[in-house]
Amino acid sequence: MSCACGVKAIRLQVQLHTCSLRPPRAPPSQMLSALTPSLPSMPKLLFPYKPQPRPTLATAPLRCFSALTPELKSTLDKVITSNKVVLFMKGTKELPQCGFSSTVVQILKSFNVPFETINVLENDLLRQALKEYSSWPTFPQLYLDGEFFGGCDITVEAYQSGELQELLEKTMCS
Repeated sequence: MSCACGVKAIRLQVQLHTCSLRPPRAPPSQMLSALTPSLPSMPKLLFPYKPQPRPTLATAPLRCFSALTPELKSTLDKVITSNKVVLFMKGTKELPQCGFSSTVVQILKSFNVPFETINVLENDLLRQALKEYSSWPTFPQLYLDGEFFGGCDITVEAYQSGELQELLEKTMCS
């Protein structure tokens, strides 16, 4: 057999053979117990570890951690309500650190509206708290007139449909 370039193809067949002469392998737990009788002179101090059963969901203590403290929620409320257009993003409007943030910045700049940006990469606690605050897991997060509007995908859809321009005009006039 040869291909268009003239190189002959080689067919390779591999056959797997199993040997039935080898005895079946014991599970690791049996292998360890088989070794134990041969080590009677080992001091017990070398093996002080006693394995504990792993906690199950029913017995494991639940740890609830909320990054959104009342103080941080109050601060976010003030920032969002004191600015008409706020964008929580990765990076700054001058230097976005992700493509989605850059897209939303370009859209907002195309309308020549003033907007504030807050870089969520500077503070992990803020980033986690914002996810709880807006119930939105990703960034950027756009807020218009004190209300959460959406992320990049929603902003792009609203931009393409003309809805974003109407909302921004209402926001700037209120």
